[in-house]
Amino acid sequence: MKKKHIVILSGAGISAESGLKTFRDSDGLWMGYNIEDVATPRGFAKDPALVLDFYNQRRKEVMAAKPNEAHKGLAALEKDFEVTIITQNIDDLHERGGSTRVIHLHGQIFQMRSVTNTENIFNIQGDINIGDLADDDTQLRPHIVWFEEPVPMIEKAAFVMQTADIFVLVGTSLQVYPAAGLIDFVPSEVPKYIIDKVIPEVEHYKNIITIKGNATEGVKKFINMVTK
Repeated sequence: MKKKHIVILSGAGISAESGLKTFRDSDGLWMGYNIEDVATPRGFAKDPALVLDFYNQRRKEVMAAKPNEAHKGLAALEKDFEVTIITQNIDDLHERGGSTRVIHLHGQIFQMRSVTNTENIFNIQGDINIGDLADDDTQLRPHIVWFEEPVPMIEKAAFVMQTADIFVLVGTSLQVYPAAGLIDFVPSEVPKYIIDKVIPEVEHYKNIITIKGNATEGVKKFINMVTK
């Protein structure tokens, strides 16, 4: 018998319980920086050293963080279901938590790329500095999808959404597009579980089940509901 396919869209809320700051706080800042200064091509062109240092610090924080029970719980679902995780997060906590199929919409902190070739990608554990060059002799930058840049994985993610038998939204406010629009590709008859401390506006979708709370509590409740 074919396993049901659970498709999960995760955001910063799932990593917050591992000690990683959410990407955009209510004041529009990220770790005290203006988003425009550290998460746009314009910011990188204006002050590349500032941007590289910012992501070097984020890389150290992710390295020190550990997957929490929400990450591990979603990974454990692979025993009984086919599971695909589509994440807006740049950390690797889903993978370290045990998930084997993860699509990163916004890039990965442990990768870097040429500034001129989006497909010239390398793994990185340490720092990226001014003067560090790719093999095409251009400056290396974090392999992060910044605001004002296209999202290369969005079409693949949209296709996966259409294959869901069960959909789960966890730890995201559905504010950042195009990722926020992915829920529109989930078939209307599919049950849609929404896990967050603040439930986003999803009333106009069919078959919504809301689980209000943080990611670890919410994922635990979700698992109990689908594995009875």
